[in-house]
Amino acid sequence: MRFLLILSAFSGALMAQLAEGPGMTETMRTCKGCHEVERSVSLRQDKDGWAATITKMVGLGMKASDADLAIINDYLARNYPADAIPPVNINKANAIELESRLSLRRSQAAALLAYREKNGKFKTFNDLKQVPGLDLTKLEAKRAMIVFQ
Repeated sequence: MRFLLILSAFSGALMAQLAEGPGMTETMRTCKGCHEVERSVSLRQDKDGWAATITKMVGLGMKASDADLAIINDYLARNYPADAIPPVNINKANAIELESRLSLRRSQAAALLAYREKNGKFKTFNDLKQVPGLDLTKLEAKRAMIVFQ
């Protein structure tokens, strides 16, 4: 009996550490059997990131209905979102930033840097169309992350 009381108190303390709201109960019920839930929520991801984590956990044996998985994903994305990432200054970014933040291949980042070195700063998104070999489809998808300062 004493063990159940201690376990109940621990469970209550853990739930108190999670953000209150729709999905908290489903998240606790589904995740606590395998790991500490508070450690998992420290990841801070966007909705797609949480969906990938949930898919990984299902692959590792997590059991939940599709409806509960959707509720959990919404809960995690709403209460434990990714930290805001500052925009990429296309006129100051180095090759690694261009590759990692804008998903450019190494050759594309190098082409952008060479063009910028030779022709000066970019003023608008349309200026990027002048860079030979640059995948504008990738950049268009990340357009909101690019600034021209």
